[in-house]
Amino acid sequence: MSRPQTYRTEALVLHQTRTGEADRILTLFTPGLGKTRAVARGVLRPTSHLAGHLEPFSRSTLLLVHARNLDIVTQAQAVESFPRVREDLPRAASAICGFELLDRLTEGASDGRQIYGLLLEFLRWLDAGHDPDAPLRYFEIRLLGISGFGPELYQCLACKGRLEPEINGFSAEAGGVLCPGCAKGAGGARPLSVNALKVMRLFQSGDVARAGRLRVDSALSRELEHLMRYYLPAVTERELKATTFIDTVRAAGYPR
Repeated sequence: MSRPQTYRTEALVLHQTRTGEADRILTLFTPGLGKTRAVARGVLRPTSHLAGHLEPFSRSTLLLVHARNLDIVTQAQAVESFPRVREDLPRAASAICGFELLDRLTEGASDGRQIYGLLLEFLRWLDAGHDPDAPLRYFEIRLLGISGFGPELYQCLACKGRLEPEINGFSAEAGGVLCPGCAKGAGGARPLSVNALKVMRLFQSGDVARAGRLRVDSALSRELEHLMRYYLPAVTERELKATTFIDTVRAAGYPR
């Protein structure tokens, strides 16, 4: 269906790129169009009425004019901001990592209502919570599932047997969990603890209220991160650049 000449949409601002003296190209995610880009002309001028409503990590209502190359933002009204995500470097790093994964998994424009809701859950949890890692793991696992790349977490991918509460294997190549017997013959499979499997299943279910109440200790958090850093490149076919940014922030000793 063709886009009207002028249209209004809610959007999350994922990224901004400066172009020319006063313009910015915005990467947006909207419920109806999915991921899209638009230009905000003159937004860097002191007299611009758009600037405060188009900050990264913000939710706004936009009026856009359809153009040949990039649609043009003519009006903007901020609806919801996430100040702690924008001002706290570890939270911002987690958000940037999540957005990069989103960018990799949503190459074409499509109806994005479910992903838009997930983005809001992710940013709200990041803004309100104490730990920037758990919201990112939740977002990664849920986005993989919505995009059709979610790992199998309920039966062994090789023998199709029921997974017992013991240390199983996690294989990026196979696409999920292997029982201990099948994991022995799978090169590269990583150990998967009982608690890590439980958390991954909870995150995959999409119960953000229960997930937000979960307390994950540092050892379990590290295990989940290592598993996702092992799995995600198999799906996206390259490493996420933002993981290096997260490591740099941690090495600098920023409080979390």
